[in-house]
Amino acid sequence: MTIFVDMDEVIADTFGAHIEIYNTEFNGNLTPEACKGSDVWKMVPKAHQESIRKHATRRGFFKNLNPIEGSKDVLKELSEKYNVYIASAAMQFPNSLEEKSEWLDEHFPFIPWQKRILCGHKHILKGDVLIDDRSYNLEMFNGRSILYSSPHNAYINGFERADTWEEIGKKLL
Repeated sequence: MTIFVDMDEVIADTFGAHIEIYNTEFNGNLTPEACKGSDVWKMVPKAHQESIRKHATRRGFFKNLNPIEGSKDVLKELSEKYNVYIASAAMQFPNSLEEKSEWLDEHFPFIPWQKRILCGHKHILKGDVLIDDRSYNLEMFNGRSILYSSPHNAYINGFERADTWEEIGKKLL
C-alpha cells in the first residue's frame, strides 16, 4: 500500500506556530478554539492579516515547527509496513524546501529523502491513501482520502476524518 502524508497541520503544527507568532508580535491572546472553522489570518484585525500571511515566507518558520502529537510513532509503524511518502505543497513557499527537508531529517529520519515529495499541486499523486488537512487536496485524490482534523477544517464534511494520529493508526495498521 502507498500512503501519502501531508506535512503542515498533519505532522507539523503550523497552525499553532501562526498563533504563537501572532500572540508574541501583537501581544495577542488568540487560541486555536477562537479560530475554529477558519484560517488564523482571517481571525485577526485586518491590519495584522498580512503579517500572518507572510509567516510562511520567513526564514526559520518551517524549521522550528513542533511535530503533531503521535505522528512520529504512528508514521514509523506505518513506514515499516507500507510505502509511506511525505507529500507537501512546498513550492508555494520556495524557501521552505530546505527547511522542510531539514525538519524531516530531525523529526522523521526513518522517512528517507527518496520518499519526500515537495511539490506544487497534489493532484499528481497516485496511490492508495492520502492524509491531508485540506479538503481541496483530498477531492482530487483517486484513492482513500483521510481528512486530518485541524481547527481550520472543523466544519468540513464529506470525508473520512481522523482527529489524532492514534486514530490514523487504528484505521491503517
